[in-house]
Amino acid sequence: MKSPRTTLLHTACMAVLFTSVPALADEATTAADPVTLDRVVVTTRLERVPAFDVPASTTTVDLGQGGHNDVNVSDYLDGVPGLLARDRQNYAQDTQISIRGAGARSTFGVRGIRLYSDGIPATMPDGQGQVSHFNLLGGERVEVLRGPFSALYGNSAGGVIQLWSAAPTQAPEFTVQSTYGRDDSWTAGARVRGTSGPVGYNVAVQRFMTDGYRDHSAAERNSGNAKFTFDLGAAGTLDLVGNSFQSDAQDPLGLTWAQVQADRTQATSQAEQYNTRKSIQQNQLGALYTLPVGEHQKVRISAWGGNRKVVQYLSLPITTQANPLNSGGVIDLDNDYGGVDGRWSWDGELARRPLEVTAGSNFERQRQHRTGYNDYVGDVLGVRGDLRRNERNTVENFDQYAQAFWEFIPRWSLLVGARHSQVRFASKDYYIVGTNPDDSGSKDYSETTPVAGLSFAATDDLRFYVSAGRGFETPSYNEIGYRADGGAGLAFDLQPAVSRNYELGAKWRAQSGAHAEVALFRASTHNELAVARNVGGRSSYRNVGDARRQGLELSAGVPLAQDWSLDVAYTYLDATFRDSFPICTAAGCTVANTLVAAGTRIPGTARNQFSTTLGWRHGAWNASLEGEGVSNVSANDQGSAMAPGYFLANLEAGYRWDFTHGALKGFVRVDNLLDQDYIGSVIVNEGNGRYYEPGPGRGVMVGGRWTWGGDGG
Repeated sequence: MKSPRTTLLHTACMAVLFTSVPALADEATTAADPVTLDRVVVTTRLERVPAFDVPASTTTVDLGQGGHNDVNVSDYLDGVPGLLARDRQNYAQDTQISIRGAGARSTFGVRGIRLYSDGIPATMPDGQGQVSHFNLLGGERVEVLRGPFSALYGNSAGGVIQLWSAAPTQAPEFTVQSTYGRDDSWTAGARVRGTSGPVGYNVAVQRFMTDGYRDHSAAERNSGNAKFTFDLGAAGTLDLVGNSFQSDAQDPLGLTWAQVQADRTQATSQAEQYNTRKSIQQNQLGALYTLPVGEHQKVRISAWGGNRKVVQYLSLPITTQANPLNSGGVIDLDNDYGGVDGRWSWDGELARRPLEVTAGSNFERQRQHRTGYNDYVGDVLGVRGDLRRNERNTVENFDQYAQAFWEFIPRWSLLVGARHSQVRFASKDYYIVGTNPDDSGSKDYSETTPVAGLSFAATDDLRFYVSAGRGFETPSYNEIGYRADGGAGLAFDLQPAVSRNYELGAKWRAQSGAHAEVALFRASTHNELAVARNVGGRSSYRNVGDARRQGLELSAGVPLAQDWSLDVAYTYLDATFRDSFPICTAAGCTVANTLVAAGTRIPGTARNQFSTTLGWRHGAWNASLEGEGVSNVSANDQGSAMAPGYFLANLEAGYRWDFTHGALKGFVRVDNLLDQDYIGSVIVNEGNGRYYEPGPGRGVMVGGRWTWGGDGG
C-alpha cells in the first residue's frame, strides 16, 4: 500500500506537469515553428487514427538525431517513460530492456516484450527476442507501445518495440558515418536510399568493434539491412526486407560487490579461465504485400523466414559436468524460424459515426536443434568437448485477432479488441546415454486476451482515457531448457503467467509543439515466472504465485524559447511479489529452502526513473545536456542484494556544414560527464552472487556523418 506521502508526491507531480507545461508553452508559441500534431503510430494497427486519439501509451523516437554511434538502441530509449533500457557493457548478453517491469527477469536478450523490425517479428515464437540486429543507421524511428493493448500482439507482449526503416528518397542519397570513442571503440557505416522507377530502396551496412570497458569484454559486430519497396500501381505495394547480423563477443561475467569495489573493470577469474564468449549469426528475409480493395479496405499479407545460430561458452566447473544428467558448458543452438500474418482492414461508418476495423490471423514456427558439450578436453578449458545434449525442439503458435475503433458519439471513442493464441512446445531427445533418460515431451498453451479502451476529447488538445485488458506469457525455450531440480530434460511443468492490466491516462498538446502525458497503470499477474536458480551461467525457472506491477508515468516536452527545448520523463514503479515462495540460494542447491516474503520487490526493477534533455539549436550549431537518474535495483528475489541508484549527466555538441549537394555533420559527446561509479545492469539471481555489471566512467566520443544527394541535394 502506498504511503500518504508517496501518493501526495505523485499527485503534486501531475498537478505541476499539467499546469506549468501549458504556461511555458504559451510563452514559447510565437518563437517556435509549428509541428505536425496528428502522427499515426503504425504499431497500433490503426490506419487513420492518430496516436493522440488512441486510449494507450505510445511513444515515437526519431533516429539519426544527436551524437550516437547507432550500435545500442538503449541510447535512444532513455527518454521513454515506463521503459528501462540498460546497456550491460557486455555485448555477449545484449541490451537489457523492461517495460513497466515486464522483462526485468531476463538474464540475457529481451523477454516479455514483443520486438518488430519493419513489421517483421524480431521475437521468436517462444517469446525470446534480441535487439542487437536492429540496424539503427538505416532506421527512421522506433515506436513503443505500453499498456493493455500490447496484448493484441500475442504471447509475451508486456509491451511492443518496433523499428521502422527510413523511407526511400526520390533522388539517390548517400550517407557515410563513422565514430570513435573510449575503449578503442569505433564504428563505420554507410547507407544508400532512393527510387528507381517503381522501386524504392534503403540499404545500410555497419561494422562495430571495441576492446570493451572491462577486461575480457572485446566485441565486434557486423550488420546489414536492405528494404526494397515496389509500387505495383493498382495491384498495391510489395516490401522486401533482408537483414544480416554477425557478432563475436567475450563475456566478462558479473562481479560480486567486493569485486566491484576492488576493481570495477576486471573480469572474473572464471571468465579468463574458461574463455567465456558468445557468437551469433542471423540471416532473415521478409515480405509485406499491401493491396487496397476499393476506397475503404486493405489486405496485408506478410511472410518471413530466417536462421539464427548461437554458440556460447560458459564457466561451468568440470566437477559439475561430471553429473551424467548435466548438459555441458557449451551451448550450441541452431534455430530455423518463420511465419505468415494476414489481416484485413476496413474504415467506414457505423450509425453514421467513423469506424475502423482490423481482423487477422498469424502462424509462426521455430525449429531449434539444441546441443550441449563439455567445455573442456583433458586439462584444456574453454574448448568444445564431448557431446552432452542433443535434442530438436519445435514451438508453434496459431493466433487470431481483431480490433475496432469507433467514434460512437462526438468527443467519445471506443477501441476494443481480442486475440486468441495457441502455443505448442515439443521436444525430441536424441541423447539417451547410460542413466540419462529420454526427455522427449510436449506442452500446449492456449489463451484469449480481450482488451478495451475508452477515450474522451475534452478539447481539441486534451484527451482522457481508460483501458483494461488481459495478457499472458508462456515460458520461452531458454526458460524451459533447465529444470529447477537440476535434473535432465525440459521444465514442462511451467505454466503461463496470466495478467490483468489497467491504465488511466491523459494527453495534452499545443500548436507550439509542447506536449504532456500522464498514465497510471497496474498489471496483476497470476503464475508469475521467476528465476528458481542461476548457476554456472544457466537459469532455471518456476511459477511463484501472484505478482503486481503498478505505477505512474509522466512525460512532457516544451519549446522554451527560439533556440531552446526541454524534455522530461519520470516513472514510478512498484513491482512486488504478492505471494511468498521458497527458492534456492546456496551453490548447487536443488531443493528450495529460503522463503521470499510476500511484498518483496521483483528483482531487476527500479522504483524511480527520471530523464531530462535540455536542447539548444542555433543555425548550424546544436547542443544538449542530458540527465538520467535511476534508483536502486534489487538483484535477487529475497531483496538482500541491491545495485545502488545513480544519476548521470551527458553533454553533446555538433556542427553542420552545408554544401551544394550535401552536408557534413560533426559531433562530440561526453558520456558520464561527472565520472560517476555506477552499476549499469544486474544479473538477476546469479547463483554465485556475481550480480553486478559495472557501467563505464567518463568517456568521449567523436563522430561525423556525411550525406549527399537526396531530395534536399
